[in-house]
Amino acid sequence: MAPMGVDWPDDSRVSVATPATTLTLKPFLETTTFRNLQTTGVAVVNLTDDVRVFARAAIGNPAEPTVPATTVAGVVLADTCTWYEVQVASVDATPPRSRIETRVVHHGTRREFLGFNRARHAVLEAAILATRLHLVPHDEIRAEVRRLQVLVDKTAGVREREAWTLLTDYIAART
Repeated sequence: MAPMGVDWPDDSRVSVATPATTLTLKPFLETTTFRNLQTTGVAVVNLTDDVRVFARAAIGNPAEPTVPATTVAGVVLADTCTWYEVQVASVDATPPRSRIETRVVHHGTRREFLGFNRARHAVLEAAILATRLHLVPHDEIRAEVRRLQVLVDKTAGVREREAWTLLTDYIAART
């Protein structure tokens, strides 16, 4: 399980009813995710509004509750909002970041996606920072965490505070 960038079609009504529906996954070449996609040729793209999942995935290899996917050999987050089971159609491994075109073969919905408030966005940014500790000067990371803290203080709920604490403790111990 790994958070990553996904390019969605311009038509946001992604559906398996249209065989041409594709999602572009963009894992970095040196990642386990890239190797898994090349080896298996399938994936499950989960959409969740629970930022704790992003926080845990950014700093470790979490064991989130899952259920088997319907069509591909993979798993769906038990508490996901929506998921897309995909098959790899093509791989562009041009460094530093691949572009893997996939075709949606199945999708499902458990609950409405509520989106991200300012605190959730702050947690996502902190999760990205936690994965860049070896790339970004530590002074810059600490300054950005202080800036994001204001957003968390103003708008966070219990889940966002839990994720924020997990990430800021991780970052503080390493910077």
